[in-house]
Amino acid sequence: MDDIIYASAKAMAQAIRDGEASAAEVVEAHLARIEAVNPALNAVVQLSAERARAEAADADAALARGESKGALHGVPFTLKDSIDTEGVITTGGTLGRAEFVPDADATVAARLRAAGGILLGKTNTPELTYAGETDNLVYGRTNNPFDVSRAPGGSSGGAGAIVCCGGAAFDIGSDTGGSVRGPAHYCGIAGLKPNSGRVPRTGHIVPHGLGALDSLTQNGPMARYVEDLALILPIIAGPDWSDPFIVPVPLGDPATVDISGLRVCFYTDNGLRTPTSEIVAAVRAAADALADAGAAVAEDLPSAIPDNPDIAEMLRQGDGQAGARRLLDKYGTTETHEWMTRQLEKASERVVSVGEYTAVLEQVDDYRSAMLGFMESYDVIICPVSAFAALPHGETMTDDNRRGIGYTATYNITGWPSTVVRGGTSPEGLPIGVQVVARPWREDVSLAAAQYLEGALGGWQKPPM
Repeated sequence: MDDIIYASAKAMAQAIRDGEASAAEVVEAHLARIEAVNPALNAVVQLSAERARAEAADADAALARGESKGALHGVPFTLKDSIDTEGVITTGGTLGRAEFVPDADATVAARLRAAGGILLGKTNTPELTYAGETDNLVYGRTNNPFDVSRAPGGSSGGAGAIVCCGGAAFDIGSDTGGSVRGPAHYCGIAGLKPNSGRVPRTGHIVPHGLGALDSLTQNGPMARYVEDLALILPIIAGPDWSDPFIVPVPLGDPATVDISGLRVCFYTDNGLRTPTSEIVAAVRAAADALADAGAAVAEDLPSAIPDNPDIAEMLRQGDGQAGARRLLDKYGTTETHEWMTRQLEKASERVVSVGEYTAVLEQVDDYRSAMLGFMESYDVIICPVSAFAALPHGETMTDDNRRGIGYTATYNITGWPSTVVRGGTSPEGLPIGVQVVARPWREDVSLAAAQYLEGALGGWQKPPM
């Protein structure tokens, strides 16, 4: 059973259906793996071992009766601690919720469990998910599985670390500026930020209904293999009659996408922070691989990107982070982590008038229009995820390095789907991801191109632990 923890969720589900492994055996193997690696990682911050064992026994009994709950029957997973889980403490990394136990699952949690998935526990996140590293005053910091002196990224850093190590088949992260895609890059796994309006945020620590900021945050799957992103997305997508911004746009099937017919552009430098040479090489290798498959490939940078380096920051901080302050008040948090404190203090210096803020909103719309016009000529954009591989703890959140993680925030503003898949390795042996962006609502194209690149460039690799 040692190898089952490194299988895809799709393969695990098939093995359980075929009787090659029981749900109980698969759950025990994952719990053992968590026990082995979590002391070094601090990725899983709440464990639901006994409930998971009971649900696995129920899953095996159901199969013996010829019954199946769905595509994830018996498959163990973890969930980011920003996502509500009925009966399991969900802190969102903030002290005011240190003992908070939701009485209902978030929409994504409920849908995964209804499809037969078995929750193992919760994974670490920074306070309110508002940081590019994973550390908080409730549980402390999470470490990178390739080098524990380095960060796994944020805000879904706990998810990225434990999935990489085989402690969970998959996780669901949330992404406001790169919080799924950054940890996927730093931990060497695959991650998808779906299109804005695809997956409900109901039950997330940063809820739907945030006005001008609402379209930025998306929940998305994280797994070792792209095929699992494609498996999970249809399960969690679609209206839940609570999140008012979810649109019932049909999902395409990645299996029907013809790679040879795609029009692809790539860029290796966004004009704001030049990546390492190894990251540049990984992006070029991805572009070359798609060209070898018959895609039409050109090097091209959207002109709007370097002209608007601060648009996301202005959008999020122009109100002095009043929205974050309201959330902290709502959850009863009076002491904040240093990164949250720093953001609040910095935002207080950038408060703008209502008129100035509406001008920012007009800039956002102009930006989206310019990017959409650029995308008329292409189906896919290949670009870096970050300007660097995993950094030592504390360095990602410096003002200079924060600009280096801006490669993802661009596509939170546009709202377009974006998949990350491992495409290379740094001189230190750290993973390097590439970002695969598609047109609005075309997750199928993003996933198909990413899955092709996974095969061409190697994809996930076992960490040294």
